[in-house]
Formats: sequence, structure tokens, C-alpha cells
Amino acid sequence: RRGGNNPFGGGGGGGSGGPGVQLPKGSPKLVGLGVAVAVVLWLASGFMIVPEGQVAVVTHFGKYTKTLPPGLQWRIPAPIQDHEVVNIAQLRTFEVGYRGSAANKVLPESLMLTTDENIVDLQFVVQYRLMPDGAPDYLFKTTQPDESVRQAAETAMREVVGKKPMDFVLYSGRTEVAVEVQNLAQKILDRYNTGIQISTVAIQNVQPPEQVLAAFDDAVTAGHDRERQLHERTAYANKVFT
Repeated sequence: RRGGNNPFGGGGGGGSGGPGVQLPKGSPKLVGLGVAVAVVLWLASGFMIVPEGQVAVVTHFGKYTKTLPPGLQWRIPAPIQDHEVVNIAQLRTFEVGYRGSAANKVLPESLMLTTDENIVDLQFVVQYRLMPDGAPDYLFKTTQPDESVRQAAETAMREVVGKKPMDFVLYSGRTEVAVEVQNLAQKILDRYNTGIQISTVAIQNVQPPEQVLAAFDDAVTAGHDRERQLHERTAYANKVFT
């Protein structure tokens, strides 16, 4: 046999003289450059802009670690750290006892018992926002923080109204009732570390239930008539005997 018949060239023994596979010159440098670029891009992905009036709550492997203020900020990129932006400037509002207008009542929320065992139909509005440092508590301490505010406000209103007579709630005591409800609801929210600050509690409407409203109006009118007649008799007596 002749070695020249080998189609791959070279001797039949595959000696070292034949051409071999060679890596391009400088390939380790290219690999290192690629790794460096990937690391830079990964680190750059940790930059973020936190809008004014908001904060970024940062977690480290799912555990809260810090809160970043508005502006250009940086955190360790995912999957090591993550963040959630929370609006702490937003004034949130909800209604209790009605939705949209006083005519659209929610009676299970609005009907309340006074200390003299009368029922009043009461609708009110609550406004609240997050405390400056309350974002972590808002996110992690309660599962439904906004619903917690509603429950706290309704509970506080029932407790306060339950200690007041009906006439006080209907007429002279609206402002006092609202202030007491705000203070009591805030204590409840603070107890559970919700991070929420109640700004306003405002009673929109309060009256006897519609089923007895006509009878109540008649009773009020009769009372006013009695007072008027008494004043008239007193004035007449003073005129006669003076």
C-alpha cells in the first residue's frame, strides 16, 4: 500500500506533522471581556429612579432591608435584591355606609345603635395616607392594609356612636363624634403596625332610618310646637302680670 492514498493527507500513522485544530489567538481575553460586559450590565440593572412622593422598599432575598427615598437610586440587582415602589404622598379615600352618593346606601354599614337604644343611619368618609416611614409596615405587616383601615374606621364609629344619645349624634355632636372616631381608629391601626395615618373622618349624613323617618319628623315637629306654645304662654303670662 502507498501512504499517499490517505485522503486526509500525511502519513498513515497520523504523525504530528499534520495540521491540527487551533484556537484563535487571544480567545481567553475575549471570554474575559464578555464576562466583564455581562457583569457591568447586570450591575447597571440595579439603577432606578424613584418618583417624587414615593419610596422604594428593598428586599434582600425576600426580606426587607431598606427604604430608598426619591431620586436616582441603586440596589443589588435581581435575584439578590428586589424592590417595590410605594406612593406615600397619595391621599386615599373610602366611604362607609354608602357608595358614590348618600342615596346609594349600604345599610349593613350605615345602621348603628346609640346608647339610648335608637338606631341611626350614618354615612361617613375616611381619608388616609402612609406615614413617611410606614411603607415597609404597609407592605409586610398586614395582608390587606386598605381593608384594615375600613374595618378599623367602621368599628370605631360603632363604638363611639354606641356611647352617645341619638339627639347628640344627629345634631350637636357630629364634629365631636368624628374626632373621637379618628383617634380611636388610629389607635387600632397603630396597634397592628399598618404604617397608615388617618387624615380625616367626616360625617356626610346622619338621620333616623327611612322606615321611621316620617314618624321621627312628626315627633320633632310636635316637640317644636310644644316649645313654641310654651314660649307663647310664658310671654303672655309675663305681659298680663307685669
